[in-house]
Amino acid sequence: MRFVTFSTSQLPTPHLGLLRDDEVLDVDLAGRALKQDVPDQMLDLIDNYEHYRPALDALLEKAGKRRFSEVKTYTDIGAVHALSEVELAAPIPRPRKNVICLAVNYSEHAKETAGVREHKGEIPQIPVFFTKATTSVNSPFGTVEIDPSVSTELDWEVELGVIIGKRGKNISEEEALSYVFGYTVLNDMTARDLQSNHKQFFKGKSLDGTCPMGPCIVTADEIPDPQNLGIRLRVNGVTKQDGNTGMMIFSIARSIAILSKGMTLEPGDIIATGTPSGVGFSRKPPEFLKPGDVVESEVEQIGTLRNRIVEAGK
Repeated sequence: MRFVTFSTSQLPTPHLGLLRDDEVLDVDLAGRALKQDVPDQMLDLIDNYEHYRPALDALLEKAGKRRFSEVKTYTDIGAVHALSEVELAAPIPRPRKNVICLAVNYSEHAKETAGVREHKGEIPQIPVFFTKATTSVNSPFGTVEIDPSVSTELDWEVELGVIIGKRGKNISEEEALSYVFGYTVLNDMTARDLQSNHKQFFKGKSLDGTCPMGPCIVTADEIPDPQNLGIRLRVNGVTKQDGNTGMMIFSIARSIAILSKGMTLEPGDIIATGTPSGVGFSRKPPEFLKPGDVVESEVEQIGTLRNRIVEAGK
């Protein structure tokens, strides 16, 4: 299944939708029509997915192979919306915890940053983890503000996002993927000057709005091999990053196993799995985002983020 968090002019509070092709089904309204117990928010869905799964299956079975808009039961109550007519929020608009991220998890990215980072291009022997503040989360098509008094070196990093679906600690690598609820797309935008000045990642990674996410969460059963997905990023239509998740140094399963040692992962936790080569600050000369730029971040089988850069206060 593919889930979104969306709002409309009639229902401005973001709530849960089922995405199929170019249509969004309002889960709450459809559930009422079929007298099914369904969630209205993404975190409730993730927390209780096994409980809600039969009801969600019933919503899909009602449509069968038809479009949602061809089901009179749904259209009569206004439960169907064209994707182009809704506003998408980040699938989890306000995570309960910081977004957990992996640094230098693609070998070519490690090599390209060798001259500007202390690791000298060496492949890490253990994952490097850091976090982004919850307030950095942005919508898949939201604007990203640049405040030149704060940073003048905003960079891009397209990443596959992993959404944890059940509580676990000391998870084995063999069982790790069974703890995944689904996958999404993130752009781990980074203020490189702050990252350098503060000698660590958190501040430079956590400016407001610098973690666009979405456009949906695709459940894990629809992506049986998350280590074989094309991943790319464009700035103003020009491809800057083009890789595959199979190029990760630490697989998703391995990363979850190491992260969960002595540390409990919980439903709704978000893990950003690292970025391929092609970031801006390692280019010669360096390239950074500026007002007017449009950044598109894409992961195969999931979708594309499209974020415009604007100057704060303009």
